[in-house]
Amino acid sequence: MKLYHASGACSLAVHIALREVGAPFEAVAVDLATHTLAGGIDYRTVSPRGYVPLLELDDGSRHTEGTALLPYVADLDPTHALIGAPGSARRLAVTEWLGFVATELHKVFSPWLWHKETADSTRQAVKQKLAERFTELDGVLGQRDFLAGEYSVADAYAFTIVNWANFLGLPLTPYPNLQRYLDRVAARPHVREALRAEGLLKA
Repeated sequence: MKLYHASGACSLAVHIALREVGAPFEAVAVDLATHTLAGGIDYRTVSPRGYVPLLELDDGSRHTEGTALLPYVADLDPTHALIGAPGSARRLAVTEWLGFVATELHKVFSPWLWHKETADSTRQAVKQKLAERFTELDGVLGQRDFLAGEYSVADAYAFTIVNWANFLGLPLTPYPNLQRYLDRVAARPHVREALRAEGLLKA
């Protein structure tokens, strides 16, 4: 398999998941500013939408969308430890949280807070929405260590997206349980491997 990714982008979640399940893969870096690969190759020839993650399977087929790729990767582990068996209550909980992260966090952060041309009024509305969701997460994570009970692909995704707050200078001090959660996920060996591979962790 090949994972097309960009350092610190939402593709980090799939990168983490691949390492967690022990799947062999080749990481291919994408420059999202120029939409190019090494050697100046136009990434849009691989992914017409031009974004990451993209997972190229051994049969040559190419697939996008983190909420599709994360369950697929989790199911590469026959124990389904990171998502739960099909039809199980755990799987329902994990996929529910995947949907929450995608719609209530990911698409609130992006693209609005990453673009300089975003109006100040929009920025303030986005930050207020994120504050509401961070407050909700802080309450949930005061009750348990991970979103769906035990660690899952939903946590790899949530960690990736909430961590954008650090890149964007959004303080997490009002949400101590959420901050401790990020620290817990970041301490996992395979998460550290992914962060190190993407140049986000030096030690």
